[in-house]
Amino acid sequence: MSDLKLPGGMHVFERGWLSSNCILFDDGQTSWLVDSGYCTHSEQTLDLVVSKLGSRPLDFLINTHLHSDHCGGNAALQAHYADLVTVIPPGQSALVKTWDPVGLFYTPTGQLCPRFEFDKTLQSGSTIQLGLQKWEIHAAGGHDPYAVMFFEPIGKVLISADALWESGFGVIFPELEGIEAFSDVASTLDLIERLNPCMVIPGHGSIFGYTPQILATARRKLDGFVKDPVKLARHAAKVLLKFKLLERQKLLFSEFAHWAGNTPSLIQYQRQFFGDSDFPTWVEQLCLELAKAGAAKREGDEILNQ
Repeated sequence: MSDLKLPGGMHVFERGWLSSNCILFDDGQTSWLVDSGYCTHSEQTLDLVVSKLGSRPLDFLINTHLHSDHCGGNAALQAHYADLVTVIPPGQSALVKTWDPVGLFYTPTGQLCPRFEFDKTLQSGSTIQLGLQKWEIHAAGGHDPYAVMFFEPIGKVLISADALWESGFGVIFPELEGIEAFSDVASTLDLIERLNPCMVIPGHGSIFGYTPQILATARRKLDGFVKDPVKLARHAAKVLLKFKLLERQKLLFSEFAHWAGNTPSLIQYQRQFFGDSDFPTWVEQLCLELAKAGAAKREGDEILNQ
């Protein structure tokens, strides 16, 4: 991003893959944070915010969507900043209000997310003040049916969350849950093409300059999943396994296999798409594939994140 300049008062904390990137806006009087990372990184999230704001409070917390790696730090930030105003997409607000970890997709994926509250909801088609600029709010269904993106039309900067990465996009989980989502991904990619941003700040990975080739790569990946849903199921299962390894870093393989065997989404994927193999054998094979790709490592009785 050497030739890409962020808008004034905007700071991007690139976090990796367990925690989403976090974006802090500060106009000198008011501050906003977009996404808060995973709960096991909450202390680091708070430290990053304090490193920029010092003793000043964080005023607004905004979530692009409610996957655990984007909102897992909400509760810790709310505990630290008593007057923090939290703003979320409206689609799952009822589930947050009653706190339904199954409906919010935390229990099915075997992920953690401490309960948090919200004050307001985002409205697609409207604008929101973030730092020194007004940003358009755009619906960005696909990876998550209720996700949003933010677009600053003067500088042509897009906060894409998991709708577009430099090498693709987030797992299309809804499609595996029986919710039509392939068309939503295609519509979101079409929207990004119309917006034609200069700079993209993704939910994971480095900031990048937008090119038609990046969008073409995303569309090829989508076409591959549309033609072969089993490929999507295998990819999603490995992502969930890898996420747990990122969270724990190292654990006994027997413990890892036990966790997998009690994770509803993994059980569902195996039964629906890989019913010809028993569950333990299937998990073992996926772990071998992760190891071959350099994403995991077996050492004796343990499995390690790589």
